[in-house]
Formats: sequence, C-alpha cells, structure tokens
Amino acid sequence: MCDQRDLSTEESSDYSEAEVLPDSFPSAPAEPLPEFLLEPEDAFIVKNRPVQLRCRASPATQIYFKCNGEWVNQNDHVTRESLDQITGLVVREVDISVSRTQVEELFGLEDYWCQCVAWSSAGTTKSNRAYVRIAYLRKNFEQEPLGREVRLEQEVLLQCRPPEGMPTAEVDWLKNEDVIDPSQDSNFLITIDHDLIIKQARLSDTANYTCMARNVVAKRRSSTATLIIYVSGGWSSWTEWSECNAQCGRGWQRRTRSCTNPAPLNGGAFCEGPPFQRVTCTTLCPVDGGWTEWAKWSACGTECTHWRSRECQAPPPRNGGKHCSGSMMESKNCTEGLCTRNKKISIEHASHPLAPGMGVAVYAGLVVALLLCVILALCVGGLAYRRRRRHLHGDITDSSSALTTAFHPGNYKPPRQDNPHHLHPSAPPDLTATAGAFRGPLFSLQHGVNDSPHKIPMTTSPLLDPLPSLKIKVYNASTLSSLELPADMCSGDGEILSLKSVGTVGREREYHSHTLSREPGLSTSATLGNLGGRLTIANTGVSLLVPPGTIPQGKFYEMYLIINKWDRTTLPSEGSQTVLSPVVSCGPSGMLLNRPVVLTLPHCAQLDTPTPDWTLTLKTQTHQGGWEEVLTVGEETLSSPCYLQLEEECCHVLMEQLGTYGLVGQSCPPQPACKRLQLALFAPRAPCLSLDYSLRIYCIHDTPHALKEVLDLERSLGGVLLEDPKPLLFKDSYHNLRLSIHDIPHTHWRSKLLAKYQEIPFYHIWSGSQRPLHCTFGLERGSLAVSQLACKICVRQVEGEGQIFQLHTDIQETLPPHSPLPSGGTCLPSSQVGPYAFRLPDSIRQKICASLDAPSARGCDWRLLARSLGFDRYLNYFATKPSPTGVLLDLWEACHQGDADLVSLATALEEMGKKHFGFLRLITLLRDETLSLLTGP
Repeated sequence: MCDQRDLSTEESSDYSEAEVLPDSFPSAPAEPLPEFLLEPEDAFIVKNRPVQLRCRASPATQIYFKCNGEWVNQNDHVTRESLDQITGLVVREVDISVSRTQVEELFGLEDYWCQCVAWSSAGTTKSNRAYVRIAYLRKNFEQEPLGREVRLEQEVLLQCRPPEGMPTAEVDWLKNEDVIDPSQDSNFLITIDHDLIIKQARLSDTANYTCMARNVVAKRRSSTATLIIYVSGGWSSWTEWSECNAQCGRGWQRRTRSCTNPAPLNGGAFCEGPPFQRVTCTTLCPVDGGWTEWAKWSACGTECTHWRSRECQAPPPRNGGKHCSGSMMESKNCTEGLCTRNKKISIEHASHPLAPGMGVAVYAGLVVALLLCVILALCVGGLAYRRRRRHLHGDITDSSSALTTAFHPGNYKPPRQDNPHHLHPSAPPDLTATAGAFRGPLFSLQHGVNDSPHKIPMTTSPLLDPLPSLKIKVYNASTLSSLELPADMCSGDGEILSLKSVGTVGREREYHSHTLSREPGLSTSATLGNLGGRLTIANTGVSLLVPPGTIPQGKFYEMYLIINKWDRTTLPSEGSQTVLSPVVSCGPSGMLLNRPVVLTLPHCAQLDTPTPDWTLTLKTQTHQGGWEEVLTVGEETLSSPCYLQLEEECCHVLMEQLGTYGLVGQSCPPQPACKRLQLALFAPRAPCLSLDYSLRIYCIHDTPHALKEVLDLERSLGGVLLEDPKPLLFKDSYHNLRLSIHDIPHTHWRSKLLAKYQEIPFYHIWSGSQRPLHCTFGLERGSLAVSQLACKICVRQVEGEGQIFQLHTDIQETLPPHSPLPSGGTCLPSSQVGPYAFRLPDSIRQKICASLDAPSARGCDWRLLARSLGFDRYLNYFATKPSPTGVLLDLWEACHQGDADLVSLATALEEMGKKHFGFLRLITLLRDETLSLLTGP
C-alpha cells in the first residue's frame, strides 16, 4: 500500500510542475543591417550611349542612388523587390541610367561618381563609389615604330607609344598581320612601355611590324615598320694553290675564295678584301740530255773490232727533260776487212800468240780511255753543280727585289699553323718597310748569339760601313727628347729596325694606315732596346711596360701605343656583349719578344659584387679587320697565350704578341651585370650674348680615356664643365636612360623641350657602339638682363639608379676651366726608357729571382709570392716561363706604376716566412731603396 501511495504522489507532483507557465515569451530576432549583394561598378560612356548602374541589397526596405553627393530623383530609379527563399529576407534591386550629358555638366576636379544607399529597420548601408567616365581614344600615336635594317643576331628595339585614351589603351604587336605572343616565341619581349624587343634577329624576323592600340571605344593602328634582317657576306676558306702557270721559269700561283660563308643577303655588305691571292713561283725548266764527244777508239781486239763510247752528260737530262737518243757505244772492224771471222782463222789466231809488244799497247790504250772518261765525268758533274747553285740563288733573291727594298733589315716570323688565313708556304715574307728616320749610311746585319733562327739577313755586304754614331728620338704627342747611344754599340753586332710605318701586302697596307693613324693625345712612341721601358698615354690609363731583356741585346725597335678612335675601327662586341675598354694598338705587330710585355687597359665593369656578374673576354684584331677571342677570364688553359690580371678599374695583360686588343663582357646569369658610367654636365662658355641657352649632359664610360675625349670635344665646341662628373651604375635590364629637367624659374626662363623627358635607348649605351652619347636641354630666357639660372636635372635608368644635378650658375660670369684629373690618369711621363722606367732596382730584382725561381719543398718560392701579391688566379701561366718570379715582378711593376710602393713588396716578401740571412737582406735593401726614393738625393 505504501508503495502505491508514494507512486501516486510522485505522478501528481510531476503533473503540477508541467502546468506552470513562464513569465514572458522571447521576442522575434531584430532585423540586421542591409548587406549589398551587388555593388555598382565603374563604367565608361562610349559615344552617346548611357550606362546602367545597378545595386542589390538584403534586407532592405528602401534603396536609392546618390550621385556626386546629391540624391537621384526617385522617378529615375527602376526598383525590383523579391524574397530570398533561404533566409526569407526582402531583397531589393535598383537601376539607374547615367547619360553623357550628366557627366559633361559636372564641373570640378573629381570624376562623376554614384553610390547606392540601402535602409532597413536596423539602419543604413552605403556601397562603394562607382565612377562614370567618358571613353575616348586619340587618333595619333605619341610614337610610332620605325623601319630598320639590322644585322643577323643583333638585338632589335621597336618603340611604340599608344594614343592617349580612357581607359588606357592596350597594345598588341602584329607581325605581318599576325599577333605576336611572347609566350609562344621567347625571342620576342614586350616591355611595360609597350616596346617590342627582338633578342636575336633571325632571317624569319624580316617582316612588317605594326603597333595596334585598342580600348572600349576603338582600335588604332600605327604606320607599318619594315624590319629587314641582313646578312653580311663572309669569306669561304681559301682553295689550294694552283699549279704554276709557267712551265719554265718565273710565273704565278693563284688561290681563290668566295663570298659564300655566308653569302650576303637582304642588302648585307659584300666581303671586304680580294677574292683571290697571287704569289710568284718558279718552275725549273726541263733540260734535254746531250751526248758528249765520242771517246777515242779502243785498241783492236782479238775479234778484229775496236770500240768507242760516249755519255749523256752534255748536259745530263734534268727536270723531266728527254734522255739522249742513240747508242752509248759504237764498234767497227779495225782491220779494214783483212780479218776473217771464221772458226779456222780463230783457231789459227789462237794457236799463234801475240807479238811481244802488242799486248802492252792494248792495255795502255784501255787505261788511257778509262782516265779520259773519269775526267770528263768530273767536268760535267762540276758544271751541273755550278748551274744548280746559281739557279737556287736566283730563287732566293734577285737584283730588282734587293734594290726595291733598299737593303732594309727585317725579321720574318713563320705563320702559325692554326691560322686559316696564312699565306702559302712558298710566299715570300713582306719586307717592304718604308724608309726610317735614321741618318747616315746603311750598315749590314750581323747575327748575334741571341738571334732567332727565323730572322733573315737581307745583305752581308762588307761595302756598307757601320754608323759612326746614332741619335735615337723618342716620339710622343707633346714632347720630344733624344737619347745618345755610343758609337761602339752601333758598329758591333747592333741592329736597328725602323718600324715606324709597317706596310703589308695589298689591302692590308691600306687597312693599317687607316686604323693606326696617330691622333694628338691618343698615341705615343719610343725607340726601346734591351734595357726596356714604358709607354704611357697621359690621362688615359693606357700604358705598355716592356721589361728589361724583352728585346734582344744590341737590337732597337721603335715601339708605339695608340688608342683607336671609335669612328675608325670595328668594335669587338658581338650579340649581347658590351665594350668595356678602349681599343688599343701596340706594336710593331711582327716583332719577336724574349719575355712577355704588360699592357694596361682601363675598364668600366662593376666588379664589387660578391657573386660574379660578368663573363669577361679579351679579343684581338686580325689582319683582315675581324676579331677573335684570346682568352676568357676564368677559363684559361695551358694553351692560352696571355694572362689577364683584373682590378676594379683596370686590367693588366701579359702577352708575347703585339697587336690590337680590347676587353668585352656580357652578363653572367642569373644576376644582371652593371657598367660604371659617368654623367658630365656642360654649358656654353660665358658670357652668353643670346637669349638661347643650352645644357648638354654626356653619358660616357667611367674610364679616364672616355672623359678626356669628351673634355677635348667640348673644348673645341666652346663648352665648359659645370661640376665634377657624377657616377651612375647602368644595369643590363633593357631599360632606357631617362633625362628630365625640373624647377625651372618660369618667370624668367622657358624650356624648349616639348616632352616631359628625353631618353637614350638602352642598346645605344650597352653596346658602346656610339660615342659619346649626350642629350641637350634647350632653354630661352625672357630678356638679356636675366643672368641667374637655377634648376634640377634628373638622370636615371628606368627602374634603376639615378643622379640629380643641382644647378646654380650665373651665365654671364666667366668661370675658370673645370678640368678634373681622371681617376687613374696621374701625370706620368709619356715615355720612359731604361732603368728610369722601373721602380725595382735590377740588382735586387736578380737576387729575388735567384732566391724564388727554384721550387721549394716548404712552398716558399714564387708561388707563395704570387699568392701574397694576389696574382695566383692561374699559376700555370707563370710556371711555363723560364723565370716565373721575373714575370711576377713585371706584373707588379705594371700594377704600381704610379705609387712606387716598394714597401708593399718588401712586406709581401717578409710575410712569406723566409728567415735565412740572404732573404732578410733583400727586405732591408728594398726598404733602403724606398727610403731613398722618398727622401731624394
């Protein structure tokens, strides 16, 4: 019972609790702020067609447009209302139409804009502004592409500036009406400035190119630019020499080549030079044999006959001549028929012996005949030998050639076997040197101990007396000095070789006379001998060091050093390469050197980056005017003929063959390389008597020679340098150099420049093919009373570095000439002869060489000296020399030509760790020599 009562009690309590109601029910959720499902977008009015702006918001009780801060009339709205099936919220959408007239009626700097505003019970929400602009596209291009003719594999730049338009026009390039897609052809590149770059011109790139601009309004086409890719002709290999055209005596041999490697195409230049070569030849004439006189008859023999003989030796047949016709021997009966040849007679004769005196007569006749034959053979052989010798001597030299060469001494070096352009081996060396500047009778050449086996003496006549004395003149552009040599030096085994003007065969002579013309300030020369010397072109950074012993003892050469002008020589750069140094000729080009000389060239490559950005190549010019690689830095081998020591602003070339050299380079991926440029600002020399005024800015290589060239040019034009040149790093990035002028006082001055800026194309600067490059800013002052000019000139590479000139000048005030000394262009003598050209005394030099040339087990030899001096990039070059230490010291002399820093050499030797007395004595001698140089006598 208790259990049932308790259960009923529990059930009643549960029911009573279920009947209890809460005090209040929750209200419906609040309506959120409107959210834009579609916002109005920017639009362009094309011609007179209005644009539609639309927006959509949810939840929204009302939605309207506001344009330029004013509400749009309600009647201009087109409103649509719907219900979102998912959320159940009200969605409102509204459209308005904006006409061209509404946009044009707006005054002010701001464009026409509209904004959508939506309401709900929770508040309002605004959309983004949508701008409405009138679309247009001008008809005329700001810059149209121009047709060009370019060489095969050259880089091509076609420029295009589209017409002004709204929205900004998009640019496409058409090649023969087909759109160019750089993603399909990697040889094409379209820059952000809409220029078309063809990285390497191909024959298939010869076409008509059109720049097409388009936007929502229209399309515009530029004028068609015709691009012609031409191929300059190249010579094929020489054919073999033909047979001598003379069957007997002196004649000609000929070989030919054709301009088919490649053949000129599309107006390319024809090959320079002759299509054939001709040399003299001598064909030995055939000599038919002739019989000598018959010998005397022999004694009568036992068979009643006697005989006689003759030989085919008058003359003997030579050079393919016919042999004598007829018999060599003749016999006949010696008894006039009295002797009968039969068996009986023979038996009778055999049975009766000869008379006692008859046998002696027979044998004596045979001996006499034999002696006559021997004597005759010796005479004929001697005659043939004399004729053969006279014939051979006639092939070597004749009187006419000896007279025309005026007995000039000359050295002949056989051509290299690897040279595809060498002459036929039978061709004689060119010894047609022009007359020298020496006075007095000519003298003969005498072979010395050190003479090369390739030197050919032209005469050994004792009739030519030696010179009693000789005055050697040292020539250069500005000074003239002389050096007296003792008479005994000239009268012994001396040899003077005047190579002031070296001629070559045919066209090569004309070529050298054109390219090696000496300009004032760009060349120097001196007559050097075994003591050596140094040639320096002042304020250019170019020099040539000729170490002692380079020229054989007793010989003298007139050596020259010339900087080739850019408009008179072909440049060594090809493809993406750029010229980094002046092109320099040193000579004479055919002289033999006992040891390397050092040629110093300034360069403008930026080398201070931690990773190598450059691939540097040294090139030399061939006799035909082309260029060939000598070495690439970092890729030297044992067969490399040179060694190149690279410094930040110059390079030193150790070489054993004189000629024309230049340094080129190209970027080494992935980093683009940089060239060091200089910006020089010039103005007319005061006082200025005209209303017009011009400012010229030159963009040149950062080398002493380039700045000297511009200073000389402006001096001839009457210009003056306003301030020191500013440096600029120019990157290999295909971006142009942009120049602009700012902050001109417009109350007194007016700029004549129509555009905002000027540009120098990238490839003009990078290739180095046009010198010097400059831009001119033309200004005009309001009256002659205006004399003060203040402005800024900005020069920068697009997306690169730049410089700003702050100009404050009085154009009526005469300024002193501003001529800064170029870096590396210290005032050194133009030519130094003998020991005065070297900082290291010869006695100390010989002791250092004797101490370090021999290999050392501890490594304290010339290799450690090379590492101490920083000359250890390729030690195998020095290892092949008879005295590696001497070559290292020659290179040290070239690197320290201006400072004479013997202390640095002494310190390098001291750090090597040689502790024996002799080596420490060398260090002491070096320090004493340095002290004497600093304190003077």
